[in-house]
Amino acid sequence: MASNVILFGWNVSIPGREMLSAQHFQTFTEYLGGLQRKGTIQSFEPVFLDPHGGDLNGFILIRGESPKLDTLTDSDEWRTHVIRAMLHLDKPGVVRGATGELIAKRMAMWTKEIPK
Repeated sequence: MASNVILFGWNVSIPGREMLSAQHFQTFTEYLGGLQRKGTIQSFEPVFLDPHGGDLNGFILIRGESPKLDTLTDSDEWRTHVIRAMLHLDKPGVVRGATGELIAKRMAMWTKEIPK
């Protein structure tokens, strides 16, 4: 099923690894900027959430075309960034999703399956 976003989220830095997190955040956003300039992704937006007692405290929303996002997440460079995040962040995660025009398509599929 087509998706047009990747949500790369995390809870907090692992205590004692905050500088690694800050350095990797800089490196990762530079990497995403390069992907945007090359047309691999359409855009990306980092979001820091206000404290709320939950375990999602920040994320980067990455927008792009589904086939290009497939290729991106299958690359060694992407996997290396995910592995690095696992070493300094609590609960990092990568989730594919749909926005914009894909919402209508997904809603149509969902409502079609509602038992009558």
